[in-house]
Amino acid sequence: MLTSKQRAKLRGMAQKMEPILHIGKDGITENLVKQADDALTARELIKGTVLKNSALTARGAADELAAALGAEGVSVLGRKFVLYRESEDRKIEL
Repeated sequence: MLTSKQRAKLRGMAQKMEPILHIGKDGITENLVKQADDALTARELIKGTVLKNSALTARGAADELAAALGAEGVSVLGRKFVLYRESEDRKIEL
């Protein structure tokens, strides 16, 4: 579980990032979960966006992906969300 200070630090780091996950009309597919898992393993912190043609909300997509990946939701703002999962070779010091 992240503390509020850790969450704030991660939000600040994510502010400069471009979204690498794009959730469209197909929603969260097995391929998208695999892509997110690979990205979290490599980066620990990822940003995603929910496109306008998706039936999901950003909060719903973030919660569903976090549950599927064992990650934590850092923030949801508008159509964008940020996920964090600590990897074995830590890149981000909290």
